[in-house]
Amino acid sequence: MIRLLQYNNDGEFSLTTFFDDKIPKKYAILSHTWEAEEVTFEDLQGGTGTRKAGYNKIRFCGEQARRDGLQYFWVDTCCIDKSSSAELSEAINSMFRWYRQSTKCYAYLPDVPRSAINTDDLPWESAFRNSKWFTRGWTLQELIAPEAVEFFSAEGIRLGDKRSMEQQIHEITNIPVRALQGYPLSEFTVAERLSWAANRKTTRKEDQAYCLLGIFDIFMPSIYGEENNAFARLEDEIERRSKMMMKAKHLSGTSILRSDSIFSQQRLIPREDVKEFLADAFRGAGTVRAVIHGLPGIGYCLFSIV
Repeated sequence: MIRLLQYNNDGEFSLTTFFDDKIPKKYAILSHTWEAEEVTFEDLQGGTGTRKAGYNKIRFCGEQARRDGLQYFWVDTCCIDKSSSAELSEAINSMFRWYRQSTKCYAYLPDVPRSAINTDDLPWESAFRNSKWFTRGWTLQELIAPEAVEFFSAEGIRLGDKRSMEQQIHEITNIPVRALQGYPLSEFTVAERLSWAANRKTTRKEDQAYCLLGIFDIFMPSIYGEENNAFARLEDEIERRSKMMMKAKHLSGTSILRSDSIFSQQRLIPREDVKEFLADAFRGAGTVRAVIHGLPGIGYCLFSIV
């Protein structure tokens, strides 16, 4: 479930809730750092958000989305009902996917002002490199997950995008260019991925772990109040998933995936990805005969096409 914003006829915003396959294929998403007076879900529902400073970011995102021909957009401050622990936990576990599936991600940098853009390259690059956005935990997945990330100044002026600025971003973050270009994160070791977050900060201790769930393709409930135990749980889940992958890799070399099988294609799929995989596999394929069955103890299914 995701709530998306859109403009009303009166120029204000409204929220629409979408479930599973009803989620729009195209939407924009905001990446930013939290400041004072952010607009919450309750503010938006009660019509009091316009008086807060954070409303300007929402308006910027909506206007930019409209210029890009996108009806819907998502902002974390007001699209999640954080009074519901269940909804918050679902959102935290879904966030990487929401950013990955977005049409455009707008990274709003309030500490890169117009004056830095209108001068020569050195002041502009200095302001960009020193932006707080590169120091926060949650913005790591917001940089890596989307295909299209565009950077904007405090005044909403476009600075560039992830592709055109990938070398500067690599130098600032030490994230390999291949990771910025969308290569599978499984190609990078656990240590490498942890290093990308080493110097990033979060307001809550628990978020040091929760902001990495998507980076490691981990799903686990959020429990605010557990503090450092959150990272211990994350490490346990990473270890468990690594063992599952090792078992799957070992299994792929056994007779289950033999080249002389009666099946023309065979593939191991993580159980949680089965629904999305099947939708892609059969889209426009006509009639296909296939077999799918669970493989005990490793969290994977074997998909075979006859």
